[in-house]
Amino acid sequence: MCLSRGRNLFYFIVTTLVMVLSLVLMVVFFFNFPEREPEDPHAGQVYLYDGKDWTWMTPLEGVPVNTLTAEKFASKGRVRYFGSEYDALRGIDVSEHQWEIDWQQVAAESVDFACIRLGRRGYTEGGLFEDPWFEKNMKGAAANGLRTGVYFFSQAINVAEAIEEANFVLERIAPYHIDAPVVYDWEKVPDEEARTAEISAETRTDCAVAFCETVRRAGYTPCVYFNRDLGYYGYDLSRLTDYMFWFSLPESQFPNFYYACDMWQYSFTEEMPGVKGPADMSLWFIPRQTPPPAEDAGSESAQGNT
Repeated sequence: MCLSRGRNLFYFIVTTLVMVLSLVLMVVFFFNFPEREPEDPHAGQVYLYDGKDWTWMTPLEGVPVNTLTAEKFASKGRVRYFGSEYDALRGIDVSEHQWEIDWQQVAAESVDFACIRLGRRGYTEGGLFEDPWFEKNMKGAAANGLRTGVYFFSQAINVAEAIEEANFVLERIAPYHIDAPVVYDWEKVPDEEARTAEISAETRTDCAVAFCETVRRAGYTPCVYFNRDLGYYGYDLSRLTDYMFWFSLPESQFPNFYYACDMWQYSFTEEMPGVKGPADMSLWFIPRQTPPPAEDAGSESAQGNT
């Protein structure tokens, strides 16, 4: 009987010690184990304004990021760029809607280049039409020393139509000296009868690539025009980085877009002598060449001993 009681007491003591030790270890573990950081649901994303709302977005790989911030611009009166990364050329884009243009007056207003509408595709039946003022505008701008490029208002719904548009453009610019971009300008048309209403971003991107590659193979500089909605949701810009980007955000203090752009359409309403009604104006950002480092004054080359 005494032996049994002694054994039971031993087991009780051992069990109690094990429980106490376990409790101590749990407390130590709890207070010394580093607290796990909650997972960030937006890791790798950027928070930006897409034109309608603030939203989280995953950046596209391989697409350069915009470095043109607000402090690099002055918008009192005429918009000007004051940064050091680029030379900013000032340009105007025109079509038949401006009617007769006095290009001498335009050139006198420190306008460096003109982007002239060559034509358009109809958004219902899909025909191709040359802008009735194309030739006169091309000759007037060039005669007054402006660099000239063209844009085509596309409503292509497949690659074949985009190539057709590019060839339509190439045939008509052949007689001219083109020293500014040839632009693919696909825009959404708010009309139920628009044949482009259901086009996907993938197809739209396919069309842009087809147009731009056709233009590039002919020796011209291709460019894609888009606003904020098309830039974020209507194109896969990672497939278009071989071409210039012309970003449209009028009446803004700066080109407020996440990705880098070569041109910024900053106004639809600027008053321009020589143009009837409001003018569409842009800045073209041309990277400044970094001067080569000065040669060592003690080198043979610097001393003329070549």
